[in-house]
Amino acid sequence: MPNFIYSALDAKGEQTDGVLTAASEAEAIQTLRASHLFPTQVYEEGTANAHAGAKGSKKAKPKSKSSSTTASIGKSKGNVKPKVLMIFTRQLATLIDAGLPLLRSLTVLGKQEPNPVLKATISSLADSVQGGSTFSESLAQHPNMFNKLYVNMVKAGELGGVLEVVLNRLAEYQEKAHKLKNKIVSAMVYPAIVMFIAVAILVFLMIFIVPKFKEMFANSDSELPLISQIVFGFSEFCLASPISIIPNVVWLFVAGFLVYLGIGAMGKTKGGREMVDKLKLHMPVFGDIQRKSAVSRFARTLGTLVTSGVPILQALNITRDTAGNVVISNAISKVHEAVKEGESIVTPLSASGVFPNMLISMVDVGEETGQLPEMLLKVADVYDDEVDNAVTALTSILEPIMIVFLALVVGAVVFALFLPLIKMIQTMGEQQ
Repeated sequence: MPNFIYSALDAKGEQTDGVLTAASEAEAIQTLRASHLFPTQVYEEGTANAHAGAKGSKKAKPKSKSSSTTASIGKSKGNVKPKVLMIFTRQLATLIDAGLPLLRSLTVLGKQEPNPVLKATISSLADSVQGGSTFSESLAQHPNMFNKLYVNMVKAGELGGVLEVVLNRLAEYQEKAHKLKNKIVSAMVYPAIVMFIAVAILVFLMIFIVPKFKEMFANSDSELPLISQIVFGFSEFCLASPISIIPNVVWLFVAGFLVYLGIGAMGKTKGGREMVDKLKLHMPVFGDIQRKSAVSRFARTLGTLVTSGVPILQALNITRDTAGNVVISNAISKVHEAVKEGESIVTPLSASGVFPNMLISMVDVGEETGQLPEMLLKVADVYDDEVDNAVTALTSILEPIMIVFLALVVGAVVFALFLPLIKMIQTMGEQQ
């Protein structure tokens, strides 16, 4: 039987190199896993790949990590969409679960990846792993693409020798987070589109149609109805401008855009971001969806990390950094401080006033039974369903409301234009 040269990680994350005899590469990998080792590369002795791998590892080890880090960061300029990263994670988990070594899995994905940024990053990850770095260390060299949640979960998987399991959990986490985000965005997009159409129709009527009717009624002796006066006055406001080419309505859009930029700039400051995030949680209708989404994200992130073997204090830190809302992050910081002092998670969660009673009750039961991760993931599933139902209900309610609103706007303008005309016809009929 042939000999296979291997590099593997033990339970402590330390690299072990050696040679073993096996019938095939797959059998060699299974033997290593049975010995509680996680193989990073396996080559048959005497092959070109083995010589190249040995030379590469010998040359790479004396190099300082700073050079490989610099090269990696240089290649990973830019970012990729969450959906692209989600597909990469799922494919990598599938390949490793099928028995392929990490290095070969990265090589396969790098060859078929269409996204140029991710392709360069995968190539950099493969070079780093082949040079002797662990996968989590390689991922940490690309903080713009792989956040702390990703890196720490992979690190926990490496230490426990269950990288494929952790990658599957990561892929599931990303898929559910992406699905939840799409549902919330779809709920926001529909009313925005309808409002834009309503404003566009209104502007068209005010600038092109209403002035012609106003000229028609200019010589009329009878007083115009109040609604007609309002519509004609608004039309004059839209057309009146220091520069005749640009109507005032353009300045309204400019003012709205400046307000939007001002809110964005305010959100970049610490106090402003906290105020904006607090406003998001207390918005009518949409605030409830935002709160449930934030709670679901907290529960799923913390539950996934603890399930993967990340220590609770470290898991809380990562959850705080990936919460996406300053109010939630501040509450998690208080939970972290309390747990650090030896207290239960339930007490600070309840005292924060941010998290709902169901989450607190489930966490309490989880702590009592020793099933905290399972309870957190169940809470996340419950709130995902609640967000889904809330978004569906909101969309079904908004649809008729927006249609009626659009009909009322256009109908009011049409009514204001034709009401004086009807009165003129009635007056002419009486005079005859």
